[in-house]
Amino acid sequence: MIVSFLIRLTRSFFLVAGCALLLLSGVSYNTDTAAQTRSRVARSAKPAVVYECPMHPEVTSSKRGKCSKCGMFLRATSKSSPPARTTPAATLAPPNTATTEGTPSVGSGSDAVGNLRIPDASVLDQNGRRLNFYTDLVKDKTVIINFIFTTCTNICPSLTATFRGLQQDLGPRAGRDVQLISISVDPTVDVPERLKEYSQRFKAGPGWTFVTGSKSEIDGLLKALGALVTTKTDHTPMFLIGNDSAGYWTRTYGLRNRASLVKTIDEAAARKPTAAGTVAEAKPTPASSGSASYFPNHILLTQDNKPVHFYDDLLKGKVVLINFVFTTCQGVCSPITANLA
Repeated sequence: MIVSFLIRLTRSFFLVAGCALLLLSGVSYNTDTAAQTRSRVARSAKPAVVYECPMHPEVTSSKRGKCSKCGMFLRATSKSSPPARTTPAATLAPPNTATTEGTPSVGSGSDAVGNLRIPDASVLDQNGRRLNFYTDLVKDKTVIINFIFTTCTNICPSLTATFRGLQQDLGPRAGRDVQLISISVDPTVDVPERLKEYSQRFKAGPGWTFVTGSKSEIDGLLKALGALVTTKTDHTPMFLIGNDSAGYWTRTYGLRNRASLVKTIDEAAARKPTAAGTVAEAKPTPASSGSASYFPNHILLTQDNKPVHFYDDLLKGKVVLINFVFTTCQGVCSPITANLA
């Protein structure tokens, strides 16, 4: 009798324990399901990353990839939905702006910019003078603009050195016929005194203005010029070349050789307004002659270990594009090679 009672008691205990375990499992399952649901909702509500070309900011995508114009890899720039593919400058229209119209460039390696609106932002130059960007630096002038910051150790010294070389190549035209403008993308650090020291390091002469100012004014200016980035180290190696009196603007890669940049500047300067408000085409520069006497004909090796004569096998009778890289480079070589791709 006692044994029978104990058996019944044991059965009742296991029955109650089993029900309790089932109940707890159900609560745990419902809790886990609710947590998973909240996690899925949070992930779905998270804004998508926008990828943008450093050379062509109007080319954007929700996925990683390459720019359809220049082949450079797109970079993550913000946490918002991709904007419409329009000229970035057209997205900003402050009350005090000057609008210019562009036509396709006849120079290679450049992209014409249409409907560029130049804000008359209040800025400071390297001497601490207060200027209105459009009125004092751009209006009715031929200008070349780059984007730098003084603590940069990557492409900024190269871009600034290129401006120094252009200043030398242009000779007396620099400051008279062509204005050089370097805009800091880090205005909170690059106060006029820092820009003054930086400009002296590169022997900036008359007609080369370094620009800074309040962050809001500079950000608005960079946005209008298509050069605004979320992180200063991601700024584009872009040069803007324009002839304001002719309403012509073109955007080009700042690490091109100086001879081609001077050619693009000359083409911009040669533009003339027409009666209809369009822009007259510059006359193409005649092809150079004497290539055989200019280029050496050394025997070199290709990537396939094949010997070739540099001029006879690679250049003679051809249109060529040459760049300069090294495989262990951690700086500009990768984007330069991506441009060739």
